[in-house]
Amino acid sequence: MGEILAIINQKGGCGKTTTAVNLATSLAVLKKGVLLVDMDPQANATTSFGIDKLALENTIYSAIVGKIDVKKAIIGTKIPNLFILPSNISLSGIEVELGKIENNHLVLKKLLSAVKDIFDYIIIDVPPSLGIITVNALVASDGVLIPIQAEYYALEGVADLINTIKLVESNLNSPTPIIGFVLTLYDSRTKLGREVYQDLKKNFGSKEYIFKSVIPRNIRLAEAPSFGKPCIFYDPESRGSTAYFKLAQEFLEKI
Repeated sequence: MGEILAIINQKGGCGKTTTAVNLATSLAVLKKGVLLVDMDPQANATTSFGIDKLALENTIYSAIVGKIDVKKAIIGTKIPNLFILPSNISLSGIEVELGKIENNHLVLKKLLSAVKDIFDYIIIDVPPSLGIITVNALVASDGVLIPIQAEYYALEGVADLINTIKLVESNLNSPTPIIGFVLTLYDSRTKLGREVYQDLKKNFGSKEYIFKSVIPRNIRLAEAPSFGKPCIFYDPESRGSTAYFKLAQEFLEKI
């Protein structure tokens, strides 16, 4: 049975989608069957694979509202072993639709249970918010990975996020362990980057929550989406690609 992992942080600009896309791609390269679930209405994970989000008829939204079977919404990418459950702007109305459903926090879990046995890993790219989509992702997941940007105030919202995770665990009886924190947009040459890294280790390092693999600030990671490719394929030798591949290896060891 596959493991479901949510990539989550309510703070935008922390490399969440970049992490979801490149971790999923790296796991696929490592011969794992992977499904990437785009739960963000901005659909950046979808367009990262060169998919025209405006031309999509079947998306995660279509499956959630019951218009189609979830399997019909899944499409293959150009990367072997990697599939995507795409999104587009239609997902922005999902909170209204979910409000009409009893036990709406279970919708995504029930949806993914139909395909969980097909893949080794299902990775959910969660939008930067703490709304019902995020709650659904937490309930559906076996664990969460939290990207943290190497900048001031990076840890500011982590306490709120951890509190939300604990509330979901207690109120909805749905344990969702934190697999780890990964530092992103890191520049070892700056004092700021080093200080944030030390703060992260000070707060969470004793619990072995910190991934040793650190994602650098890298222009290739920023360029890759505009070419419709994960950085792992856009420039495999770049520092960003190498870092995400090491993260995938470390993730498999940790799991």
